[in-house]
Amino acid sequence: MANVTNVKSKFFEPDGVDNDQVSASGSATTLVIADGGPYGNLTETITLTSSADNSGRTFVITGTDGNGDAQTETVTGPDTETVSSANKYLTVTSIVASGSITTQIQAGILGTGDLTGQVFLGRTRIRGITGTSKAVAGNITFTNTSITGTTLLTIPTTGAVSSIDPYIPDNGVLFDAGAYITVPATSVTGVTVYYDG
Repeated sequence: MANVTNVKSKFFEPDGVDNDQVSASGSATTLVIADGGPYGNLTETITLTSSADNSGRTFVITGTDGNGDAQTETVTGPDTETVSSANKYLTVTSIVASGSITTQIQAGILGTGDLTGQVFLGRTRIRGITGTSKAVAGNITFTNTSITGTTLLTIPTTGAVSSIDPYIPDNGVLFDAGAYITVPATSVTGVTVYYDG
């Protein structure tokens, strides 16, 4: 049959908030990366938390974005609070302070918002999706070319805790330049995507 291909699967699961998942509390200028991602195969906003004033320092976060491209961002340190990166990261390779920090500081993930991930980087077809939704309605979207590319497939969730198992035509949905997923963390517990690969 013409539509039989090498079907693979990939699981995407929002991790949820975790204030020290990326780096445990420490006082080194270069934070020790404990978990450099990817975080449930999805991008995450990076957080910095401190119990004292580190607002006089900046922290350079280096890693990759949802397309897998390198990105670097400078974040002003926290003052007895939590601050967040403006960008979302698929991976984090380093977090370096501009100078000595005043007390223990830790890096984590925000665990909220629309999280993105790579399904497949080349030409592919999305063949199916299964998973579990949360009690908040939302849309799982698939884009072509990049995480900000053209949306070719949208899967709504019901707003109830239930199974996600939509009908996708037998030949799937064609993504000619790579398939990327956006998962709303408030609406989805986790999804498995089936694709040609």
